[in-house]
Amino acid sequence: MNLERLEAALGVARRTLLAEMQPAGYWEGHLSPSALSTATAISAMSVAAQLQDAELIGRGCGWLADTQNDDGGWGDTPDSPSNLSTTMLCLAALTLAGGSDQALARADAYVTERARKSQAERVAAIKAIYGADRTFAVPILTNCALAGLAPWEDIPELPFELAAMPHGLHRALRLQVVSYALPALVAVGTLLHVKNPSRNPLRRALRNRLQARAEAAMASMQPSNGGFLEATPLTSFVAMSMAEVAGAEHPVVARCLQFIRASAREDGSWPIDTNLSVWVTTNAVAALDASGGVPNEVAERVRPWLLALQLQHEHPFTHAAPGGWAWTHLEGGVPDADDTSGALRALATLMAEDSDGFLPVYMRGLKWLGHLQNSDGGWPTFCRGWGKLPFDQSCPDITAHALMAMRAHHGFAEPHISRLIDVNMARRVRGWWLYLNRTQRADGSWVPLWFGNQYAPEHENPVLGTARVLQALSEREPDSEMVQRGLAYLIGAQRADGGWGGAADVAPSVEETARAVVALGGWPDDDRAHEAMMRGARYLVERVEDGSWTQPAPIGLYFASLWYSERMYPMAWTVEALGIALAQNLGGH
Repeated sequence: MNLERLEAALGVARRTLLAEMQPAGYWEGHLSPSALSTATAISAMSVAAQLQDAELIGRGCGWLADTQNDDGGWGDTPDSPSNLSTTMLCLAALTLAGGSDQALARADAYVTERARKSQAERVAAIKAIYGADRTFAVPILTNCALAGLAPWEDIPELPFELAAMPHGLHRALRLQVVSYALPALVAVGTLLHVKNPSRNPLRRALRNRLQARAEAAMASMQPSNGGFLEATPLTSFVAMSMAEVAGAEHPVVARCLQFIRASAREDGSWPIDTNLSVWVTTNAVAALDASGGVPNEVAERVRPWLLALQLQHEHPFTHAAPGGWAWTHLEGGVPDADDTSGALRALATLMAEDSDGFLPVYMRGLKWLGHLQNSDGGWPTFCRGWGKLPFDQSCPDITAHALMAMRAHHGFAEPHISRLIDVNMARRVRGWWLYLNRTQRADGSWVPLWFGNQYAPEHENPVLGTARVLQALSEREPDSEMVQRGLAYLIGAQRADGGWGGAADVAPSVEETARAVVALGGWPDDDRAHEAMMRGARYLVERVEDGSWTQPAPIGLYFASLWYSERMYPMAWTVEALGIALAQNLGGH
């Protein structure tokens, strides 16, 4: 591949990325439509039974019928293989809404083949998928019970009364749901209490007494637009449960329905979340910075938009302290470690000419990140110390990103200020090396939390996880044995065509190839890394040249392991990767 082709492809990709920026100064992105979200929205509106929702219900049922897979099931995205959980939810939705008999029959046949015929066997199959984690299994079964497809007495209870306890106790109580699912804990747990009260008279009396207080706690978490976490599935589970308990006029239900109606797309589908605007914007900034710099007119628009989104007060949902950023600019977002790291890194790039003004913002964000670190040395997503269930545990990819954010000040602060920050943060980052060393697998890889691959073993994505960790370690420990093992894994996972999939021998994608190229760019003097990087860059150039580079792959994992694709990922990550590859070659490798 000659440099002219590389430069031309980068020019096309960079112009495309810049054209996607919104007039307000951010990138909005576009999440894939979701059969699971569509099914839960249909179910919620069907249970609430409001005449004004009849058209949306009909359009949703039509979209489900049109996107049903050949085997009769549904996956999380139109590009996903069928799975039992999503298909059970679609079956429940079509049953509640009176959907197509043909679609219902095909869905029932799919479920019967994989989970047998009886309701008890189907309930057991859903329980087996999620094990001890009730975050998603219980709402799925509740949705099925509302449709008459599961017996109430077979559904595990949820201790909704614990939501009436002080928030600080939740971590110690070791709940069987993750932190972000507290609204569903209350709503679904209350419905289960009404439908199948505990046989223990003391527990039953306690729940009766605390029900109103728990519902008040749930209501306090709901943003004014009604969408819990901007997520249609979570909001829909709350809506259908509370509508059954208290009717569609209940204030929480009314606001949930308002959000569901506003989130519907023209084709009849719903995405799993409204948008990931902060996340894709910070990714776009990183891409532009790596490929020739952020144009001044872009920086002038993005900078104030990002600055305005730093949390200035305790968040009502997770009680997070001020200083963090959420994944979206919309009010249902919740501050998290990954987006805070991304915002700090992006603003460090954008604020190079006003470092004094940015330093207090950076320090607040850094303090917020430091306080989130777990005792194991790693960083979780939302809440420190929950740790019992996967989506509340520390994870290598978010830990790596936090480490990068903690070095961002080296790009804008005076040297003496940078040294002072490093000294002050030394205690906070203690243990990160042991954490990453402990979570590195025997083959040298790391597995991320929020990304996967539908065709890789265990649906994991060690390529993307290893790439994210190596990108951070190239700045800190470039020559360690741990890093060398990671490099060997990433280089060894490259396919003959130069691309990477989620693991060795998995079909490649633009997204995974781009992240690998970015990571390998941290070792410009390593001939193996450079050769693999350039082979990956050639793969991306070829995708730009044939026009397929903008086709997103469903590698994203949302709450409860829901698959999604995001239109901005291949665009932003390709620009970053090609920019790094070009700079390394022009630099005279």
